[in-house]
Amino acid sequence: MPTCEELDRRFAALAFEQAKKSYAEGGLPIGAVLARGEKVLACGHNQRVQLGDPIAHGEMDALRKAGRQRSYRATTLYTTLSPCMMCAGAIVQFKIPRVVVNDTKNFGGNEQFLRDNGVEVIDLPHPESIALMARFIADNPALWNEDIME
Repeated sequence: MPTCEELDRRFAALAFEQAKKSYAEGGLPIGAVLARGEKVLACGHNQRVQLGDPIAHGEMDALRKAGRQRSYRATTLYTTLSPCMMCAGAIVQFKIPRVVVNDTKNFGGNEQFLRDNGVEVIDLPHPESIALMARFIADNPALWNEDIME
């Protein structure tokens, strides 16, 4: 049985694969995975640009794809970028107890909100996620600013 750290690294890498998928589609390189223990419930990626949907963030896509759950209490949400306030609110609303974040360097700020609402937040720097997002922001400043409402 894999350790918690091994699972975190495995699912963080899987979230990054989702981020690369969005990037290849012309979208923001943000991916997410919702897991319960060793089981992946759903993978998602940001599709805000692709679908023209302002709430189609990576975390929201993973939650949508996971479908209805009786409880999220034993789940972990892995995301390549620190959740925005909308996604952080969904995490708190569904009582997801644990979030693992690949990148708090390029965007952050809601980690304390999550902690204040009982969510364990793990900052697990993932160099590839950080580099891809930094490249995206440098190459697409207007799109990035639109995404974060600047």
